[in-house]
Amino acid sequence: MAQRRPLRSRPLDLLYFSFFLIHIPATLLLDCQALYPKWAVPSPIKALPIIYLSFSSDPLIAGVFGYAPGDFAWFKLFLYLEAFFQLPIFVLGAFKLWQDSPSIYPLLIMYGASTATTVLPCLALLLSTPTTSPATVAAGIHSVTSFQRILLLSSYIPFLVIPLLIAVDMAFRLSKLVKVGTATEAKKKNT
Repeated sequence: MAQRRPLRSRPLDLLYFSFFLIHIPATLLLDCQALYPKWAVPSPIKALPIIYLSFSSDPLIAGVFGYAPGDFAWFKLFLYLEAFFQLPIFVLGAFKLWQDSPSIYPLLIMYGASTATTVLPCLALLLSTPTTSPATVAAGIHSVTSFQRILLLSSYIPFLVIPLLIAVDMAFRLSKLVKVGTATEAKKKNT
């Protein structure tokens, strides 16, 4: 059995590990708050979406929390996916990456492909949200300033790029393992 390599010697795994660890509190304290019963959320935690919206005006969070008009059922469904699929993968993925265990590769491929796919409609909404102007303010239309759009894109794009990188990287790693396994099986048959 191969000895575990330290994370610092595996830069991509260290990136993924850090990404998962950072994402756990964000998921629990902000994103999934829209799914919890209101009575179950302590007041200081309830303030987090309001604080976040005060500087970002994020149309997705505003919509799912009921601060912006529109049907955000699709985004709420993505939040359920985050809570019940992605969050366990954050924990398990971080643990298995720390262990240097290839057994996590198939699950990380699924995570990466699923997450990158769900981020695309979010980015489309962010890009199609009107830019704040006197007309949008007068009409009460939810909008974002140019600075807020850049802020939002810079915070959402990593959730497209890193999961996509994870999916592609893990697919290549798994492919290498399959080739080694196939070659080993062929050698066994020939001896």
